[in-house]
Amino acid sequence: MEKKTINLKEASFTQAINISAQWCKEWGEDLLSEEVLADRIAELTKTRNGLRGFFAYALSDKDCFLLDKLPFSLIYKLNEGGDAVTEIVVKNLIMSSAQIIIHRRDNNHEYEITSENISDRCKAILRLLETKSVTKSVNQVLRDLDDMGNSFDNSVKYDSEQKEFIKKQILDIAQ
Repeated sequence: MEKKTINLKEASFTQAINISAQWCKEWGEDLLSEEVLADRIAELTKTRNGLRGFFAYALSDKDCFLLDKLPFSLIYKLNEGGDAVTEIVVKNLIMSSAQIIIHRRDNNHEYEITSENISDRCKAILRLLETKSVTKSVNQVLRDLDDMGNSFDNSVKYDSEQKEFIKKQILDIAQ
């Protein structure tokens, strides 16, 4: 039986999630070194689908500890990814922070904890990424926050409590 390989440059969003899940599992089982994993992630995240898929999986999966440990080789490769990496991590910080407030209001503690974990992972990554890129991205968010929202088209804006919490989370990056 022939093994099917996926060209990382052509991977769909869903394929990128699945690839990331497999690599994280292999890394967690010590079947993949940090350096090899970092090189693979660097290749995957060169495309929009790869970037989105990797972070969608790695930030949200409670059993993937890669973004909790943040190996140096991974941070090095993420920094090579430049503003695109910084921007997607900042966007995930903003979205997960806003969701924390919604989950608290709904008394949905399980989802609140998941969103807090995503937010904490984002802040940890941002603390290690190139400072100028992070500063540029968070300053843009702070300028645009009133026009941002809970929906893909921003038709449902963040409310004042969410905006204040997002600002607190951004300030927390410097801690």
